[in-house]
Amino acid sequence: MKVVAIVGNPNVGKTELFNRLTGLNQHVGNWPGVTVEKKEGKYSYGGEEINVIDLPGIYGFTTRSIDEKIAKNFIVKNRPDVVVDVIDSTNLERNLYLALLLIESGANVVIALNMWDIAKERGMEIDVRRFEGLLGVPVVPTVATTGEGIEELKKAIFRALKGKKKGKKIKIDYGHEVEEKIKHIEKILERCRKDGYPSPRWVALRILEEDEDILSEFRKGNYWKDIEKLLDERIAGKIVEKRYELCSKLAAEIIKEKKEVKTLTDILDEIFLHKVLGIPIFMAILYAMFQFTFSFSAPFSDGISLFFSWLGNIAKSNISNEVLASFVADGICAGLGSVLVFVPPIFCLFFALSILEDSGYLARVAFVMEKILSKFGLHGKSFIPILVGFGCNVPGIMAARTIENESDRIITIMINPLISCSARLPVYALIAGAVFHGYTAGAAIYSMYVLGITLAVLMALLLRKLLFKGEVSPFILELPRYTKPKLSTSIIHMWNRGKWFLIKAGTFIFIVVIIIWFLSVFPWEATNGGKIIENSYIAMFGRIVEPVFKPLGWSWQAGTALFFGFLAKESIVGAIGALLGAEGEGVYNALANSNWFTPLTGFAYMAFVLIYFPCVATLSVMLREMKLKYTLLTVAYTVLLAFAVAFMIEFIGHLFGLS
Repeated sequence: MKVVAIVGNPNVGKTELFNRLTGLNQHVGNWPGVTVEKKEGKYSYGGEEINVIDLPGIYGFTTRSIDEKIAKNFIVKNRPDVVVDVIDSTNLERNLYLALLLIESGANVVIALNMWDIAKERGMEIDVRRFEGLLGVPVVPTVATTGEGIEELKKAIFRALKGKKKGKKIKIDYGHEVEEKIKHIEKILERCRKDGYPSPRWVALRILEEDEDILSEFRKGNYWKDIEKLLDERIAGKIVEKRYELCSKLAAEIIKEKKEVKTLTDILDEIFLHKVLGIPIFMAILYAMFQFTFSFSAPFSDGISLFFSWLGNIAKSNISNEVLASFVADGICAGLGSVLVFVPPIFCLFFALSILEDSGYLARVAFVMEKILSKFGLHGKSFIPILVGFGCNVPGIMAARTIENESDRIITIMINPLISCSARLPVYALIAGAVFHGYTAGAAIYSMYVLGITLAVLMALLLRKLLFKGEVSPFILELPRYTKPKLSTSIIHMWNRGKWFLIKAGTFIFIVVIIIWFLSVFPWEATNGGKIIENSYIAMFGRIVEPVFKPLGWSWQAGTALFFGFLAKESIVGAIGALLGAEGEGVYNALANSNWFTPLTGFAYMAFVLIYFPCVATLSVMLREMKLKYTLLTVAYTVLLAFAVAFMIEFIGHLFGLS
């Protein structure tokens, strides 16, 4: 099977183009050895089965971040049959730098000149045939959002796979001084016999640019002293400078005309990036997103609840063995059903986030928030991991890898567990739905997300003051164009992110629910088949932890449910359902009819779930991304902070006469 890699700068429409090529025939996993998302897909053309790899967005081969390292190693070492470089037509000069690097690497390059419609809208005339002639590689104008040019791109990829060339590829002359050094290193490499790289010239350039991955292979060799003599920061600077000069020259030859036209992006940015209105607009959009999530999904959740209640009643009516009937009805149907009712709100949340992301708005949020974040010791790029953390803290922590400064990166990782991930949403929705009503429930859920961001920012300030003293590194962000979100793309994004909840519900959470059922109904005689839960094994454990949570007004059942949240936050819902003995009435109504929570204690409980102890998956990723001492410190501060905030909520509530 032929392999095609898609690469490009961030925000050039690379993922949209990947979706256009592969349709629904794709899957998401991780790169071997690293927990970074890897997207793969397939399509057929001309009788050829083609495997497409969507590489992380990069600007070059510096390998300062894990994304750049992955992309460079895949292109250089795996040698895909074709590399499609996606270029933003409206920013040719900037994007050409990566194109030159790819051509120098010896890759079989096809350029997708994306956002062609926006370039024309801006009055730009790009000579595509001249572009091809200068670079010596195929160039195809595309509009990934509409599908324009995708068939032509597939044809160009197919021709490249068959070895049909466009002409002689461009070769950069770096000037006499640099070229002499390149020749010296090439002679050394002939003696070294280093295999697995595109060409001796490419290796020589990477050495002169002091690529740490390449240098590390020579440091212990016999020729290191000869190579070390040739290293010079001034030479490295000249190489980069020469490439940028060529990018500028090429852009000037390719772009025939550029009129100054005010686009929709310019108009919208005047509103969304406004120094006064920017943040209030973001908060309003966030509020609307959570109201949509809770309100739109409610009927679907009710339907799932009724379905599992119906299944449970059928099981109890038709299974004569009491233990087996309880296992099916109270364990499987009630337990798993109490978790699956939150599939609709989670999918709604991911759908809303996909719309905001695909439109280009989320990148603006990072820009708007940067001034505030920097005052609290956070890097502007930290807001991207925070936004990703709304879906799941695991990829949120991994997204911090793009932050080059180590202190900024560690602070971002340590505060990410305070961001409300989708796993917490079922707990919020359950409690808010049971103790609040209508829009009040939506507002209570929304407040958890605001509280999480607020606490994260305050903790960042504290960490900066106490542990990571120093200035925040500079923040540079290239904003994408606004685009009209495509329904099919948003649905694909929603499914790729939301399906992990279904997988967890069907595996890990299911196992937890069964364990909870067993602990709550046995000893069978003592509990009368789970009807007297106070005599169960889980009650024995609950009474051990009860003194810890009693000052907060929470029952032993509520405290016990929190314990299972250490494993996965969604498990709290399954635990509550099992401990309530929710059968036909459903977990919502069972909790509403219980005396577990008042609105005040329920709100404090939601805050506690937000803050306390990262889940097992998050902890494992944190251990991979930073030192053990910082992970342990994160665990300690989140637990202490959870108790402090819950106490404060209840104390202030009582001051205002709330019960």
